[in-house]
Amino acid sequence: MKPASKLDAFFSNPTAAVCMAVLCNVLWGSAFPFIKMGYRLFAIEAADTPSIFCFAGVRFLLSALLVWLLGTALRRGPIPMPRGRVLGECCALGLWQSTAQYAFYYTAVALLTGAMGGILNSTQSFMGVILAHFLYGQADRLTPRKALGCVLGFGGVLVATLGNHGGGSPLGMVCMLIASAIFALAGPWNKSVTKKADPFAVSCLNLGVGGAALLVMGLVMGGSLHPQSVGAVPVLLFLAFISGAGYVLWSLLMKNNPVSRIAVFGLIIPVMNVLLSAVLNGEPLFEWQYLAALALVCCGIYLVNKPKKSVVQ
Repeated sequence: MKPASKLDAFFSNPTAAVCMAVLCNVLWGSAFPFIKMGYRLFAIEAADTPSIFCFAGVRFLLSALLVWLLGTALRRGPIPMPRGRVLGECCALGLWQSTAQYAFYYTAVALLTGAMGGILNSTQSFMGVILAHFLYGQADRLTPRKALGCVLGFGGVLVATLGNHGGGSPLGMVCMLIASAIFALAGPWNKSVTKKADPFAVSCLNLGVGGAALLVMGLVMGGSLHPQSVGAVPVLLFLAFISGAGYVLWSLLMKNNPVSRIAVFGLIIPVMNVLLSAVLNGEPLFEWQYLAALALVCCGIYLVNKPKKSVVQ
């Protein structure tokens, strides 16, 4: 059996899929505060959009390199790259999911607090579940149980932010909502592409093409990167790891599972965001709203992933 088949078998296992979805979203949930830290370490101001694009572009290019190295190591040989129309589709996905989404996302990060960014970013989970209902019909429909799970999960997100009163500019809010919508729309597309090409190749092209486009845009607009301390590069490398690992996990999960089952785990991102921001900012961690939020999110995830009862004939 080929390594890719073994990976598919692993990621299609319900228990493994849940664990990998949690890990993936925990990684992504840690990105927001570390991106803000990166802006500070590279002396990037909120209004310096060109340098923000450069920062994002370098991160994703490094992520693409990490994905390529990991895929080559796991396969013990070169990653099979797609050709022709499939190659063009992978590149187009990169321009959509990496370039377009993160152009808005990185702009929003500079303009929003962590709490508000987490609340708005959580909308991608609901968009993904609802979108799957219309795209896949009975195969991935929005049942009352799934709807209740989403409501509970979003309730947990709201509870997590009580007392924090996150805020930001209207432009930042609009940018985050647009980024969330792009991410949700990219889910089914990613699922379709990974059926035609190796998931590592898809992730590598997604990140590489998207990152190159962001970097070129930033440089043409006059952006640049100037590390202000020795911690700047490690933070950038950690962000590259988050992105590379996250994209590979997400591609394999989307390929082997219903979109709605995986999309709902995005609810972990804002909770993780708030918790980690609290730790980094020295705020109290074990507040009632954090514990209540985690309980609600777990209940929401359970309801969405609860298997149907089999009917005995």
